[in-house]
Amino acid sequence: MATILVTGGAGYVGAHCCLALSRAGHKVVAYDNLYNGHENFVKWGPFERGDIRDKERLNAVFAAHAPDAVLHCAALIEVGESVKFPDRFYDNNVTGALVLLDVMRERGVKTFVFSSTCATYGEPLRLPMNETHPQAPVSPYGWTKLMIEQASRDIAGAYGLKFAHLRYFNAAGASPAEGIGEKHDPETHAIPLALFTLLGRRDGFKIFGDDYDTRDGTCLRDYVHVLDLADAHVRAIERLLGGGASLAANLGTGDGVTVKELLASIQRVTGRTVPATPAARRPGDAPALVADNALARRELGWTPQRGIDAVIADAWTWHSEIEGTVLG
Repeated sequence: MATILVTGGAGYVGAHCCLALSRAGHKVVAYDNLYNGHENFVKWGPFERGDIRDKERLNAVFAAHAPDAVLHCAALIEVGESVKFPDRFYDNNVTGALVLLDVMRERGVKTFVFSSTCATYGEPLRLPMNETHPQAPVSPYGWTKLMIEQASRDIAGAYGLKFAHLRYFNAAGASPAEGIGEKHDPETHAIPLALFTLLGRRDGFKIFGDDYDTRDGTCLRDYVHVLDLADAHVRAIERLLGGGASLAANLGTGDGVTVKELLASIQRVTGRTVPATPAARRPGDAPALVADNALARRELGWTPQRGIDAVIADAWTWHSEIEGTVLG
């Protein structure tokens, strides 16, 4: 059993990683400032409240728990907000990661698994996108993630750090039986927004663009269940702690789902039709984003287990039955 410090451990992906790590027999310590996280998502180990930019606080937590590895999920993540307030994103995401990596170096912790993103690739030049695709972000959010990848790679070369950069495509779904799921403010993701429309929390759902070069004209995205994401993190940590080499790997299903297909899945799962209206394309929206996940399959032995209907079913149960009782 290893001790894993999960920064952002009270957040959406971080909490699911804590769940998966605990199920795999590891001790987890959740570190979160609760800016985006929820304290009642911390259920599988101790909670340490703190900011990743606070070196004194981090040192105290490392001293108290002596982690064997760090899973770094803490970040500001909303792409539109990063365009409006890039300074906040660079300060929190990049400065915070550098402080964390410095504490790891001082404490002799040499295993770093990083919650990265397909946004480091920018506009797709080919599909599906594999790890050799050029990295040219189009948002400050994407740049912050790429900078952390580069910084940890350079630090690895200098100090012997071992890393895994896990580039998510579209994280989705929930674990309603465990009382954790997606809860962002503001919420910008398509699945919760569509479900909120069915629940009367929104007036309608907009389809931004219906004339893209996809099979039905709407944007195509690669939705990967958050529990499948969490499983990949466990595999990456165990690989590095077991002596395996550093790597960067895409986490996606390899199968794209268009907006219209997403709405059809919601209808199949819920028996209800989302009232949707066409709208103009949004600047910056790529027609299609789909992962080539062959490297993760080969190097981590990882295979996503849940398709789009399972994603929708868990998200629907979370938003319609569980979220309000858990979070109020």
